[in-house]
Amino acid sequence: MKTWNKIWATGLLALTLALTAGCGSTATPTKSTEPAKQETPVVQDSAKTTYPLTLTDATGESVTFDKAPAKIISLAPSETESLFAIGLDQEIVGVTEYDDYPAAAKSKPKMSGMKVNMESIVAAQPDVVFVAALTDAETIKNLRAQKIKVYQFNPKTLDDVTKDIEVYGQITDHQAQAKKVTDKMAADRLQVKEAVKSLTPEQKKKVYIEFSPGWTVGKGEFMDEMITEAGGVNVASDIKGWAAINEENIIKSNPDVILYAKSVVNDKNETIADIIKARSGWNQIKAIKDNRIVALDDNLLSRPGPRVTEGLLEVAKAIYPDLVK
Repeated sequence: MKTWNKIWATGLLALTLALTAGCGSTATPTKSTEPAKQETPVVQDSAKTTYPLTLTDATGESVTFDKAPAKIISLAPSETESLFAIGLDQEIVGVTEYDDYPAAAKSKPKMSGMKVNMESIVAAQPDVVFVAALTDAETIKNLRAQKIKVYQFNPKTLDDVTKDIEVYGQITDHQAQAKKVTDKMAADRLQVKEAVKSLTPEQKKKVYIEFSPGWTVGKGEFMDEMITEAGGVNVASDIKGWAAINEENIIKSNPDVILYAKSVVNDKNETIADIIKARSGWNQIKAIKDNRIVALDDNLLSRPGPRVTEGLLEVAKAIYPDLVK
């Protein structure tokens, strides 16, 4: 099971800060950069990329690729998953120590842990370094100062995640492979949409999600969108982004279902479910009374990569087990 520090690698900057706060730090979530303003990939009949190719990343930087990158470093588990999913195993020359999927990622050279190893990255001479929101602006600046090409992704919606994979395909000239991945993601979403389409507003379940002790997620993050797309109503939809919970408000909202990260434990080996159940007054909540506290694979929900729609399916099954099989 993961400790608080292990979950740092989920790829969500705000979640990272939330977990740090859980460990006693005074850090609070900060506003992350906007999603990359990417041009719609131009897919020719042959699904081949025309170079040079210039795109704008999430930092607002225009990045030009003269050819398909042959040596790639990924500094986020979500980005690593996307790269492997479109068949770039051989091109990946570096990942973070938290990259655990697919299994082949574990054997790649490690370029980052709690800190980025600048020397190792420079020595690897990558054609590009792909980063996510958890890579801070100073690190990106320092890499670019070393004449290293950096491209940041920061998806905020499920559509953004899909578009990012399309862009990966375009940058690397793996457009056909990327389309196979995005087609599967679209099929997952359609399955959920069809399963919950007949629900009336009165039938929709109220859902509370906690992926870090004492923290939940509201509008502006794809986890909130996943609850909505799965036919649920996020009881924290009145807040934006990741935020510390207001226990009184959660009790008052009386969620029907509670979702939590199954692999997170504290220093007392308590799961988030244990922590939730022990809170004063929470035994009044319908989800707890009905034992509708459901553990989910946090990587499926917290990593904005190709498996995120598998996470959507898991959320839908947790909320409506009779509708989503």
